Amino acid sequence: MTEERQLSHGIDLETLEGFAAHAATNPEAVQLGLGASATYEGTAAHSLAKIDSYELGGETIARETREYTVPYGAWKEVLDAGGWVGGIDRIEPVEAALSALAACINVGISINAAANGVAIDHLQTRVRTDFDPAVLFSLKGLEAADSVFKNLTAEIEVDGENFDRDQIDEWARRAPVYTFVSLDQDVDMTINTPAEVVGDD
Repeated sequence: MTEERQLSHGIDLETLEGFAAHAATNPEAVQLGLGASATYEGTAAHSLAKIDSYELGGETIARETREYTVPYGAWKEVLDAGGWVGGIDRIEPVEAALSALAACINVGISINAAANGVAIDHLQTRVRTDFDPAVLFSLKGLEAADSVFKNLTAEIEVDGENFDRDQIDEWARRAPVYTFVSLDQDVDMTINTPAEVVGDD
């Protein structure tokens, strides 16, 4: 007779428990190396982003089903006002970051809910911010970068059993993208240019 699996939030809890135990004793085996690229498409603010391979425990994992592309741009009304010719709506990178934050908060909550036997009937996270583009358009110096975003908020709407607000708040703050945007992150910037052609003397 096949033993029935215990599932919660789409996760086999026995497997999750084993994974967590393995991660606790072998942390290097679950370290992730993540990346993305974006190629400029010839129109200011337009890039085609690509996400594909990643690293797990030092091993590169690549397959065609992980080759995602996202066309980024901006808002048609803003493009029209700024002089773009034939401007069209595209996902704007800040909006993509906000959606990633909202989705990742759901990740933090749902994974920990599953691990703690908490049932969730409904979960939706809304994220918004006020954005001042003055630094982007060089109307202010880089010293004003900390004023670009104001009033970043996350509103979590949740319905279920056996949890409280403090618990949900803690699980939300465990979301990796929450850490990414809420804590200081140093970006090691490298600029690569074509090698200079040395003329004949």
